[in-house]
Amino acid sequence: MSSPSAGKRRLDTDVIKLIESKLEVNILGGLNHFSVKFHGPKDTPYEDGVWRIRVLLPDDYPFKSPSIGFMNRIFHPNIDECSGTVCLDVINQTWTPMYSLSNIFEIFLSQLLSYPNPSDPLNGDAAALYLQKPEDFKKKVREYVQRYATEEALRVQEQREAPTGMDEDDDDESSMSEFSEDEADGMDL
Repeated sequence: MSSPSAGKRRLDTDVIKLIESKLEVNILGGLNHFSVKFHGPKDTPYEDGVWRIRVLLPDDYPFKSPSIGFMNRIFHPNIDECSGTVCLDVINQTWTPMYSLSNIFEIFLSQLLSYPNPSDPLNGDAAALYLQKPEDFKKKVREYVQRYATEEALRVQEQREAPTGMDEDDDDESSMSEFSEDEADGMDL
């Protein structure tokens, strides 16, 4: 039996540390695909917000950066409102194996929400509002938090995205099409 590679051991260690932290982690597709519940930083308009952050770790993690994105909507100059993609140098360009998954959630994302960079926007409307009308920007962020980033909003989103299993005893609905005997006779079965 061969021993796991250093990268694989590091991936396992980082994910386990994240799971053991105060953050809520949901495994979506193995240790390399999961979501993390992230709370907005204090003393910002994001303070009462709760977001699910999707994390996808590449095969060559930690030598290549993770892919992260917000799963519920957020209004921020450096986050694409529709896709949730994050524009953050430390993840996209200057990532180094010295960083860990914990750094992303404990430092990098908190800093990004506390100090947006409107000169490198993914959301031009948010960047313009942040620069030209800061109070209106804060108001819109708080509106988004109330609409999309509450515990209740997360529950509704999770219920919408959850696969629905069919009850085997329920004959009212079927996943198979029903044919009359005449239609079935003409088919090659």
